[in-house]
Amino acid sequence: MSERRLDRNMIQIPPVSFLHRLADEASKETLPRFRTTLAVEEKFKPGYRFDPVTLADKEAERVLRELISSEYPDHAILGEEFGETGTGPWKWVIDPVDGTRPFICGIPVWGTLIGLTLEGRSVMGMMSQPFTKERFWGDQEGAWVQDSSGTRRMKTRSTTDLSRAILHTNSPDRYGDFPDVNFERLRNSVQMTRYGGECYAFAMLASGQIDLCLELALQPYDIVALIPIIERAGGVVTGLNGERPEDGGHVLASANGPLHERALKALNG
Repeated sequence: MSERRLDRNMIQIPPVSFLHRLADEASKETLPRFRTTLAVEEKFKPGYRFDPVTLADKEAERVLRELISSEYPDHAILGEEFGETGTGPWKWVIDPVDGTRPFICGIPVWGTLIGLTLEGRSVMGMMSQPFTKERFWGDQEGAWVQDSSGTRRMKTRSTTDLSRAILHTNSPDRYGDFPDVNFERLRNSVQMTRYGGECYAFAMLASGQIDLCLELALQPYDIVALIPIIERAGGVVTGLNGERPEDGGHVLASANGPLHERALKALNG
C-alpha cells in the first residue's frame, strides 16, 4: 500500500460489464467440464487431507488473468492456482472454481469468484454459477442477482434473534482444530444449521435465504469477491474479532449488524 492514501472519489472503478465479461470467459472453461470425467490432481493445503484441482480450475484462471492483464495491465492479480503477480493499489482476487469438491461431484454449489480491491479493501465482486445461470454481484450501487427471471436487487434478512436464525458452515470437520471458536455454542443457539453450500451459501445470505455463514481458515480468494455482495445487500462480514475480512482467516457473515454482534458473542464466549 502506498504511503499516501488515494482519493477514492478520484478513482475510476472498472464497470460491472467487465465483471460479466470475465464471468463469460471463465464459464467457457468450467461449464463444458462440469459433470464430465475429469483428471483430478491433489495439492497440499494445511489442515486438509484432500485438496483437489482440475483442468477447469487452471484454464478458467488462465483466461481470467489474460483478460484482466489485457484491459488493466497495471493491476495486480491474486489467484488460487497461480499465485500473485503485479503490484499497485488495484488488485484482482480470483478463484476460478470455488468449491472444486462439489464441482467434481457434479453438485452446482461451486462458483467463479471475481473480486477487486483498492488499497486492500474490496470494492466490487461477483459470484458466477454458470450451470444454474445465476450471477450475484456487488457494485457501487448495491447488490444484484441475475437469473432466468431477470436482474433484481438483493437484500439480507432482518432476523436479529439467534434462536430464529439459519446458520451455514461448509463442514464441521475442522472445528476441532480451532477450540477457541465456540462453534457448538453458536450451533446450539440457532434455529437450524446446514452444511455443504460453499460460496453459494454466501450468495444465499445476500439473497435473504440464510442468516449466518461461518467459515474457518479462508484465503483472500475465498472471500474478497463475496464481501461487496453481502455488504451492499445490507449484511456484515468480519473476522471473529471484528476486523476487516479481506485477508481471510476465520470469517463470519451475518444478515445484519445486531445479529452479527450476537453471533460473535456466542462464538467468542
